[in-house]
Amino acid sequence: MDVIKPSPRMVRRAIAASVIGNALEWFDFAIYGLFAVVISKLFFPGHSEYSSLLLALATFGVGFAVRPLGGLVLGLYCDRVGRKKALSVTILLMAVGTGMMGLLPTYASIGIMAPLLMVLARLIQGFSTGGEFSGATTLLVEFAPKNRRGFYGSFQMCSQALAFSCGALAAYLLTAHLTTAQLESWGWRVPFLLGILIGPVGWLIRSRVDESPEFLAYLSETVQTGRKSARASFVSLFKDYPREMLSTLCIGVVGTVSAYVFIFFMPIFAKRQLGMAAADVNLTTFIGTAVLLVFCPLAGHLSDKYGRKAVLLPGIIAYGICGFFLFRHFVTAPSFASLLMAQVGVSFFMSFFWGPTPVVFTEIFPVGVRSTGAA
Repeated sequence: MDVIKPSPRMVRRAIAASVIGNALEWFDFAIYGLFAVVISKLFFPGHSEYSSLLLALATFGVGFAVRPLGGLVLGLYCDRVGRKKALSVTILLMAVGTGMMGLLPTYASIGIMAPLLMVLARLIQGFSTGGEFSGATTLLVEFAPKNRRGFYGSFQMCSQALAFSCGALAAYLLTAHLTTAQLESWGWRVPFLLGILIGPVGWLIRSRVDESPEFLAYLSETVQTGRKSARASFVSLFKDYPREMLSTLCIGVVGTVSAYVFIFFMPIFAKRQLGMAAADVNLTTFIGTAVLLVFCPLAGHLSDKYGRKAVLLPGIIAYGICGFFLFRHFVTAPSFASLLMAQVGVSFFMSFFWGPTPVVFTEIFPVGVRSTGAA
């Protein structure tokens, strides 16, 4: 398969389209978790604060549960019509879901329709996020030089870390400078409304990116040789790549669980169970995500130099061991310093399996099933 080498300008546009758009997607996804305590009061009133919070988190889980469906549908679309079109669709869907959340009346205004519409918004968000990872990662890796795919692929995780950092920073600034009444009245809506404004910009950037040269070469070859096209990719995945699917599933579970424990569980636990100030918790989350932003590219680079397993597996093991002891120390002696230590330590070790994950997910699958497999 003859692949045209992309120009440096094409590569820069592909990086910008993937990173900026993906950061927006995950910013929208992250701020729900960071403002879950406020949202629970406004949309899920119950007999106690804990029951309200559980309902809000269950709604967050609805978005998480629909991600595999979004990954499957949008992954197939990406392998069928191209990376560029699929990524434009995902960012528009996310903008719609985020816009709904930022503009929804609360339970006090429209009653039961408020939580129902919030669930619908989370379903739209989760569906689009399911296709975002595989689409953006595939585009990055296919534009990257073969000996630098780990480094380029790590930009995907950097964009997620950037999104989490911006979300945590927004949460910190709002909780630090607004009263509780102001935060619950209008402050929590600000990040969601920003997502609406940025959405069209992300779509414009993605609509102007070039299609992946590797995908175009694949389409040309399928036409010339008469082979089956990517329309059969879903069937081919489970029939022809069972080991690859199992590998990506296991790595994906570790990466996803680590993200939600770090970004959502720890901050909510610190606020609700340990009574820490929301501004302090959001600040430690911001610092922790900044660590991810710095070390993910290093991990991707090391995977290019020493191999994927040599970086990814020790990172997972170190994360499990150190994360346990750091979290136990924080629970035993809760303070700003112990939470900061836990967040920074956990994010440091996360970097070393987050960084190589995108390239591992994509390079083990051929072009015609790559996005669906990575999803």
